Amino acid sequence: MTVTVFTKPRCPQCDATKRQLTKLGVPFETVDLSENPSTLEQLQQAGFKQAPVVITPDCSWTGYRPDLIRELAKAGAARPVPVAA
Repeated sequence: MTVTVFTKPRCPQCDATKRQLTKLGVPFETVDLSENPSTLEQLQQAGFKQAPVVITPDCSWTGYRPDLIRELAKAGAARPVPVAA
């Protein structure tokens, strides 16, 4: 499962989202929107108006959403983890 968190500097909701994902063991990638203005523009055109923007294979949201992070962690735990041969 690929989870991407689009953040901006000095963003308390961004920091809280990353802390909660880490605490619940959800792997994620971070993209700093201050370093990626074209990505920021694309997200704004898609209708996102605040940071963080979290995009998963099944859904997306903005802001700190501990309820959705918990659901994401449960869904990830419910999926079998491939074992390397």
